[in-house]
Amino acid sequence: MKFTCLSKGGGFHFPPCHMLSVSGFRILLDCPLDLSSLAIFSPVPIALEAHESLETDSVVRKKQKIEKTLDANDLVCAEPWYKTVKSLHLWDASFIDVILISSPTGLLGLPFLTRTKDFSSKIYVTEAAARIGQLMMEDLVSMHMELRQFYGPEDSSFLQWMRWEGLEVLPSELKKIASGTDCEELGAWMPLYSAVDVKDCMRKVQTLKYAEEACYNGTLVIKAFSSGLEIGTCNWTINGPKRNIAYISSSIFVSTHAMDFNFLGLQGNDLIIFSDFSTLDTTENMENDNTYCDPVTSSNASDDLYNLEEIAASLLKDDESMEEMEKLAFICTCAFDSVRAGGSVLVPIDRLGIVLCLLEQMSLLLESSSLKVPIYIISSVAEELLAFTNIIPEWLCKQRQEKLFSGEPLFAHVKLIKERKIHVFPAVHSVELLTNWQEPCVVFCPHWSLRLGPVVHLLRYWCSDPNSLLILESGDDANLALLPFKPMAMKVLQCSFLSGISLQKVQPLLKALQPKLLLTVSEGFEVQDPNF
Repeated sequence: MKFTCLSKGGGFHFPPCHMLSVSGFRILLDCPLDLSSLAIFSPVPIALEAHESLETDSVVRKKQKIEKTLDANDLVCAEPWYKTVKSLHLWDASFIDVILISSPTGLLGLPFLTRTKDFSSKIYVTEAAARIGQLMMEDLVSMHMELRQFYGPEDSSFLQWMRWEGLEVLPSELKKIASGTDCEELGAWMPLYSAVDVKDCMRKVQTLKYAEEACYNGTLVIKAFSSGLEIGTCNWTINGPKRNIAYISSSIFVSTHAMDFNFLGLQGNDLIIFSDFSTLDTTENMENDNTYCDPVTSSNASDDLYNLEEIAASLLKDDESMEEMEKLAFICTCAFDSVRAGGSVLVPIDRLGIVLCLLEQMSLLLESSSLKVPIYIISSVAEELLAFTNIIPEWLCKQRQEKLFSGEPLFAHVKLIKERKIHVFPAVHSVELLTNWQEPCVVFCPHWSLRLGPVVHLLRYWCSDPNSLLILESGDDANLALLPFKPMAMKVLQCSFLSGISLQKVQPLLKALQPKLLLTVSEGFEVQDPNF
């Protein structure tokens, strides 16, 4: 066995990526995009003339190498390229045998691989993650088209920022994002794939139902089990002729919407690859210990059966899910205060489960008051995505599944759309939206990077309104994300949501799973073990 950590990732939107060689087969674990790197680009400028004059002033200052506080003029005014996993482009895609995708976000970089010459890998992903990931990719392509139309398909000037002289005049903060510490990340940038590339990619994917077995080449038996993080996200077991391996991606034990973390499917494996670097404390620990390969002492199964069940039960307590619900309630209260003051609320959060729960709670709060405030969802794929969430009960928590048996919709948005309390539109400039529009209102729309999509236009519209509210997910550099919209009079609320297993729960988890060996590896390190 050989394990290489290509990227430890960067939270929910940029999951880890690894290469695993086992039983003579090379397996890629996830293929994400680092969409936080879009922050170095400017959103679509308001007017071309203003953009050109500002760009000239910026270039003069950059060439003089005058260091000062970043402003909007420092951003790259060009059609964006997209940053893949920094080391993945160095691997020959034709040598990859299997690709396992653990989440919809882990799918976003896959078309870059599937369109390469001689690509022949077998791709496994859960049905739910495949459909949600496909819709996310289609939406990304749709949003990118606005930028391509502005800059023009034949304009090659967008490449200037990647040339050495262009990088030299970039402010240090942007240069680090663009090229990394030693310019090792420049090769990771690529122009975005097309809608045709997405369709071609999805034709090569084999979808799996919950806990369905897939046999690769008559040698490896592969299964997906719920990770609890989101709808369709999973952990993997890989059973080979020598050893059984479990791969734990970003996970949480109890969710307000998705199926809980599955302990049973991961128990009794010889090796556990722990790849949940989403929690800050865990990440810091992994950076201090670059490679951690620890033999875990197993106890007698019959003696410890009760203890293991007790540990699993304690981990599956709903303490964390209750905290999440309290956060959602606080967000809804802040949103209500804004609309009551006459302002509007903008929510560019793309976590599907969080959005669905917010829609439910926010609608209930508004309904209980005398305020008649419309809720708009603006996205090219919103209608399909919302419809899909109501037909995947096997990936939802027990409380949601029980609604199916009682004849209720799995999520409240179905009823709210019928009652015209929630309005769904494909684009911010659609005629139906313009005729239906009223303020104050609550708007859910992409993209969380604040660089493309409907959020750019609405944020420019409301950024000078002190009564309006922007709700962001914390973790990314909010100061850099908001740079093009300053000065900001609009209130900003940053919220953090669970993205992984907390450090204090890792040891109880390992005791419950009882692996013989635990492997955690930091970025760029390799581990080899001939016994696997």
